[in-house]
Amino acid sequence: MTALSKLGSGLRTFATDVAQGFFEITHNGFALLGLAVAFATVTLSARADLRQVGETQLMGWLQARQDVTSIVASEPDAIDRATATNPKELPKQQAALAYWLSKKYKVAPEPLSALVVAAYEVGNKAHLEPTLILAVMAIESGFNPFAQSPVGAQGLMQVMTSVHTEKYDNYGGKLAAFDPITNLRVGVKVLQECITRAGSVEGGLHQYVGASSSEDGGYAAKVLAELGRLRLVAQGKAIPLNAPTVVPTALPEAPSTSPAPAIEKVAAVGQS
Repeated sequence: MTALSKLGSGLRTFATDVAQGFFEITHNGFALLGLAVAFATVTLSARADLRQVGETQLMGWLQARQDVTSIVASEPDAIDRATATNPKELPKQQAALAYWLSKKYKVAPEPLSALVVAAYEVGNKAHLEPTLILAVMAIESGFNPFAQSPVGAQGLMQVMTSVHTEKYDNYGGKLAAFDPITNLRVGVKVLQECITRAGSVEGGLHQYVGASSSEDGGYAAKVLAELGRLRLVAQGKAIPLNAPTVVPTALPEAPSTSPAPAIEKVAAVGQS
């Protein structure tokens, strides 16, 4: 027998031994598994308490799996609840404001875009400059829709919800203060009343922040400075995020609506 024949014979013998060993191991493994299943069945049949514990644990595991599945379940209409808009779809002026405010206040441009659009829509109806509304939100909350001051001013526009509860009635109640668009609308209504009552934007800002006199801690100046910057941004000017104070050359006129009844402190001091 040649060396090559001996090698082939050795390999066949080795392969046969391996296959036989694997068969025996598998056969014995299945036999042990079968014995284990049979033993468990007999034990559970004889011990009702063990069977009950096992069923409880199994049901708990299945329930946990069901809960996880329900959490990650598909919900394609969730997009309808999102306060977000693609800034690339906005007019050039609004897109510029959204991107600039997004960078300055470290907020995603998509939700800020939705707020810019809302500021333009609500501002036009209320005869208030949209950039003034955005400036108030910037100083009051830094565009945090869940902000709350120590005295209870809430949301984007930091409206005193407890004072203006009735303004949320048409929105389902005062918890709507934490809905960004609702808070914006209510805040604009309050701001409009303050400006009308004061007869000027600056005077209205004093009332909005709850100042009893012209001493408002610099609040009105901060809002007007931000208004000046936003006007330039809307005009397409390249304004640094840390640009110095820009005083508007002209303030928007007070809306020509009937004066609202006097209201005590309407908003907390804005957050710079």
